[in-house]
Amino acid sequence: MNLWLPSPGETLLARAPVTFATGAAMRVKGMRWFRDTERRDIQRELAGWPEGPTYTARSAPGAAALNSLKGTAIAVGALVWGALSSQGGGVGGPAGRTGADKSYDHSDEVEDFPVIWAAPDTTARTLPWRLDPDRSPPAHYRTHAVITDRRLVIVGFPYVKGGASLIDDELLWETSRSTIASVELRDFKTAHDVKIVFTDGSWTRLGSVKRERLTRYLVEPLAFIPLDSLASAQRETAERFASAQAPDAQPPLVKQNPCGCFRVEVLAPSTIDPFFGHPGRHTVIDSAGVELKLTDYHQDDFLT
Repeated sequence: MNLWLPSPGETLLARAPVTFATGAAMRVKGMRWFRDTERRDIQRELAGWPEGPTYTARSAPGAAALNSLKGTAIAVGALVWGALSSQGGGVGGPAGRTGADKSYDHSDEVEDFPVIWAAPDTTARTLPWRLDPDRSPPAHYRTHAVITDRRLVIVGFPYVKGGASLIDDELLWETSRSTIASVELRDFKTAHDVKIVFTDGSWTRLGSVKRERLTRYLVEPLAFIPLDSLASAQRETAERFASAQAPDAQPPLVKQNPCGCFRVEVLAPSTIDPFFGHPGRHTVIDSAGVELKLTDYHQDDFLT
């Protein structure tokens, strides 16, 4: 693997797959747009971007028809599942939905679906075109976000199915953490999206199947506890957990949860996966330095 790694003295915090998000409401399903602050299309103004599709939102009747067709398909699937279940087979139920049915951002989720919103010469206009699934299909090329204690980085690499060890990172884009004004989780339909607002007022909407990993250390304060500040039993447990990971594991990241327990997380670059990014091995220990079983976790100990 040829991985992008932080500079000396900079700490790797997370790595997660990421692309521009995709519309889920029927009017904009499967679509995305790149807008200025007057809601004009700017994709042809973005420096170095190749041509891509130009979408038109569906009319209300067209969206209603598509929604009706989807409803019929779901109903038929439920009937088939019910029939199979009635025969005594070991058939699981329909997959649960994790997103929210109601949009609280109607203009940007239902009527339109911008994934870049940017005035001229603002940060969001510098994002790489490789994030766009229409211009760079994930079947052939993957993009990951890398979060450090100093910056947010986008890397990309050719994707080879079954070639987990063939990552060859290309640095596509980076910005200092100081340019990020806010990170907002967007749960409409999929609960995979995040809106990152920059200090110049521009923003982007990204999607990730590992959103929690993408956003955790952009949302949480970076209040890591030095190992030498822990009680001896806590430090021993944290170091023992780190030593059980891959040989290139970095020193453990330790944070105290609101309940008083400590989350210990260890990252090892060699375990990065093309599809999922970095798995982030972690454990939770109590004030006495004892690792908790999952059944003993407090609500605050679970990652959200």
